[in-house]
Amino acid sequence: MLNHIALMGRLVRDPELRHTQSGLPVTTFSIACERDFKDADGEKPVDFLDIVAWRQTAEFVSKYFTKGRMAVIDGRLQLRDWTDRDGNKRRSTEIVANSVNFGDSKPQDQAAPASGYAPAGAPAGGGSSYAVLEDDGDLPF
Repeated sequence: MLNHIALMGRLVRDPELRHTQSGLPVTTFSIACERDFKDADGEKPVDFLDIVAWRQTAEFVSKYFTKGRMAVIDGRLQLRDWTDRDGNKRRSTEIVANSVNFGDSKPQDQAAPASGYAPAGAPAGGGSSYAVLEDDGDLPF
């Protein structure tokens, strides 16, 4: 069986980093994804999707992504049943991110990662090569 999803969209709000009781980092955010077709009014419908990232991916997203940034997400679809404060049964659909990469160029006002390379192995600017800053030190190749 296969549960694999790939998405590209813009963050509609800043990511929220929290920690579980056991100390695991978790980040939640939402993206807007345009559909490939136009409706009767000539507009492309937009889907708003909730994303959850854990551990290093959560920390990476909360540090380098903000509202409006384009993100490329690879993950799986998850349905979660829960009970609200009033005792009503609810169901949430969310994407659990395995990886999140940049889908656009770095904004001019955002600082580069301290390591000198694109963080967490993410291609800089959504491209297929890794960014190396001018002070690259010893290259790994």
